[in-house]
Amino acid sequence: MSLPHSLLSPLTFPLRLMPTVMHSRALATLLNQVMKEALAEGELDFLEGRRMAIEIEDIGVRYRLGLSEGRLRGYNEDIPADASIAGGLHEFMLLAARREDADTLFFQRRLRMSGDTELGLYLKNFLDAFEPPARWAPLVRALERMADLRFPGR
Repeated sequence: MSLPHSLLSPLTFPLRLMPTVMHSRALATLLNQVMKEALAEGELDFLEGRRMAIEIEDIGVRYRLGLSEGRLRGYNEDIPADASIAGGLHEFMLLAARREDADTLFFQRRLRMSGDTELGLYLKNFLDAFEPPARWAPLVRALERMADLRFPGR
């Protein structure tokens, strides 16, 4: 199924109007729940005091996330990110739905990393190994359905 640009653009328009800090905090809140056990076990401690930028280029949305006091936090763009990951919405959906692994998406240059490569590799390795808890299965199924959509330029 293909999602035409004429539909995608209006759906993502509100995100482009919101300050980065607002949707970064919303994403951090969701990720804190999904990754609760991983956070408690210190699996994301490599992010402590650091910032990651995530840019979804085809919809013009950027997120800034970091770890502080054992929780993921959303930030504004006023402080530069230590590392960044950029790509299209479809690539991030494939990654979130676990349809493609991070290595494949990076090696095919469908996702790009810049900045502190060591930090980026820690994150990539975490994402490769992370298994969402069973209680999040409905969210994973929804992401799988969304990953089936074809976005403009794909």
